[in-house]
Amino acid sequence: MKALLGTKIGMTQIIGEDGIVTPVTLVQAGPVTVTQVKTVESDGYNAVQVAYGEGKNLSKAVAGHVKPAGVTPKAMREFRFDELPTDIKVGDAFTVANFVLGEKAQVTGTSKGKGFAGTIKRHNFHRQPKTHGGKGDVRKVGSIGSMYPQKVYKGRKMPGRMGGDRVTVKNLVVSFIDTENNLVGLRGAVPGPRKGLVIIEGEEK
Repeated sequence: MKALLGTKIGMTQIIGEDGIVTPVTLVQAGPVTVTQVKTVESDGYNAVQVAYGEGKNLSKAVAGHVKPAGVTPKAMREFRFDELPTDIKVGDAFTVANFVLGEKAQVTGTSKGKGFAGTIKRHNFHRQPKTHGGKGDVRKVGSIGSMYPQKVYKGRKMPGRMGGDRVTVKNLVVSFIDTENNLVGLRGAVPGPRKGLVIIEGEEK
């Protein structure tokens, strides 16, 4: 199963045998342990639930749920499948060894929170002219349209909280694998801050 949870470490460079330097983002990926296998018959859909990391202060409900797998997880996620992989059972572990150099993967994470931002930063608006009576209000929103309905329509691009969203980046290339230290290097932009939780999925889970 090519689906792992991991922690984003940061960016570095690797030098190939041909001397080409490749920028990669290192992720401490896995190992993950299967804590539950869901089927259409029992749960209405096919999925595999996995646990990652070493947590503490687990609730009694979670501790009882993961007891058969023998783990105390920091995070748990589930991956849906049209058809369940064969021979997967509770307690099985998966590592970066399931990935292959050169294959493509997609990574899901929570983007960096940037706080309250204006429309220029948040929506790439242009500023207003600085000359000919601009009054210095060059970064204000300006007109937001007709006020006939006496309301602002939903979806109007305005200042507000920016970042902190669930983001999925596709077509990242697996360029480095270290099975001993559970590290994987991905060429491309991995969402989220350092030490953030990410989900890595191969082309074929």
